Amino acid sequence: MDIKNFKWTREPSKYEILGDRVEVVTKPHTDLWQRTYYHFRNDNAPVLQMQSDEHYFSFVVKTQFNESHRRFDQCGIVMYLDSDNWLKASVEYENDEFQHLGSVVTNNGYSDWATTEIGADVKTVWYRFSRRQDDYCVECSFDGKKYQQMRICHMFNGGGKISFGIYACSPEDSSFKAEFSNFQLTECQWKAHDGQQPDKI
Repeated sequence: MDIKNFKWTREPSKYEILGDRVEVVTKPHTDLWQRTYYHFRNDNAPVLQMQSDEHYFSFVVKTQFNESHRRFDQCGIVMYLDSDNWLKASVEYENDEFQHLGSVVTNNGYSDWATTEIGADVKTVWYRFSRRQDDYCVECSFDGKKYQQMRICHMFNGGGKISFGIYACSPEDSSFKAEFSNFQLTECQWKAHDGQQPDKI
C-alpha cells in the first residue's frame, strides 16, 4: 500500500511517516465516542485514512504500543465516515495487569463497546478489516498469521465510498507513541456465508 494515498482527519501535532511505517504521538484528552452510557461526545482523535468504493476487500495493519501506560491509551484501525458513523478496533490500556482488546461501532450517533481482557504484556496486535458491501468484519492476530474474529457489524451509512485506516488517542491526561506498519490491501478474506440462505421477502 502507498501511504501517500492516506489523508489526515485531524492531523496530530507530532507524527512521522517513514516509508511504510507511521508513528503517532498522542495528545492528552483525545478520543472517539458518542453518547452511550457516558453521555458525552468526544470526536477529536487523529485519523489517517484512504478512500475506496470497492465493495469487497480486506485491510491489514500491524500496531505496536510499547509506551501505552495510562487508562484508555489506545491505537488501532478505524473506518471514520463522519462524527456519528464510524467503527474502530484497538487495545486500550487499563492497568499493569490487563488491557481491553475491543471494538466500537457507532451508528447514527450512538456508540457501543465490545471487549475482552488480555494481558498487559501484549504490545503488538495485527488487525484485519474486511468489507462485504455495507457489512464489515474485524479480526485480530497476535502473530500476523492466525486471525480471530472480533465482531461482524452493519454500517447504515457504509454502503458507498468509505474511508478507512488507523487512529491513536489518549482520552485521559496522557501521551504515548503508537506505531503502525505492514499495511496491506488484499482481496476480501471474509468469505461469503455458506450456511443458511437469506430469507425471501
